[in-house]
Amino acid sequence: MPIFRFLAALLALAAAAPAPAYWEYTHRTVASIAMAEVQPATRARIQALLREGARLETPECPTRTIEDASVWADCIKPLGDRFSYQSSWHYQNVNVCKPFDLKSACKDGNCVSAQIERNARLLADKSLPVRERVMALAYLVHFVGDLAQPMHGGDKGDLGGNRVPVAYGIVSGNANLHGIWDGWIPERAVTTPPGGAKGLLAGLTRAQKAELASGTVEDWSRAAWENSRKYAYGTILGDPCRTLGKDERPTLSEAQLQSLIPEVRREVTAGGLRLARLLDDALLRGLAPGQKKPAAD
Repeated sequence: MPIFRFLAALLALAAAAPAPAYWEYTHRTVASIAMAEVQPATRARIQALLREGARLETPECPTRTIEDASVWADCIKPLGDRFSYQSSWHYQNVNVCKPFDLKSACKDGNCVSAQIERNARLLADKSLPVRERVMALAYLVHFVGDLAQPMHGGDKGDLGGNRVPVAYGIVSGNANLHGIWDGWIPERAVTTPPGGAKGLLAGLTRAQKAELASGTVEDWSRAAWENSRKYAYGTILGDPCRTLGKDERPTLSEAQLQSLIPEVRREVTAGGLRLARLLDDALLRGLAPGQKKPAAD
């Protein structure tokens, strides 16, 4: 009997606790894909900036590698007033039950897409203090990863799915739609063989990589919104705009998860390739999103 009680306690902890470690792994995978795909000169400039990470004065949250930098923006959340301004930068609540409207969901630039563009501009500006560019690099790497997660790009007035109770297989407890998309689903998808950054990139042609990296930040926002509607809400609810009944807690089945894995792998890979493009533009060409290199005289 003691072993059964012990296992039950472990299951209860897994059900009730958030899953930052799982999505941390996926953030790191997006960063690893980008680092593998950037130009050598860009990679050298990234490494030079990361060597200046102590300037951020966050020893609790180091940025020794681009993978470390990818989770810096989450790591600093417990530091309180120093970084409390950035809480709304990680997401954008674009209503999936209305026509796509990014502007109204991104008032005053306090949303993930606007912060991707802002931090890419800061990173590209060599006149800024090194500390500002290191911080911009860390934010940019993190926010591109956030936008690859559908529940950071669309919802229906339910705090990004945090108010939608969902069971992930046998895991129920306090699990919700946002949590399983932040944790268990991407972790399962990214570790499915061939796993990790190398596995996600394996077999992709240059043309396929270019297609995944293409588009504007608004295009990527629309894709996240569509994925939230179709895959996150749609898979669980059928009709993405259906309201759950009282005490209703739908379960994500193994069959549903298997159908989602290819889509999630695609979006994680796209996130890494999009990030590589932004980093090359900012650090190699001095360009922010939407800017074009001036024509030669």
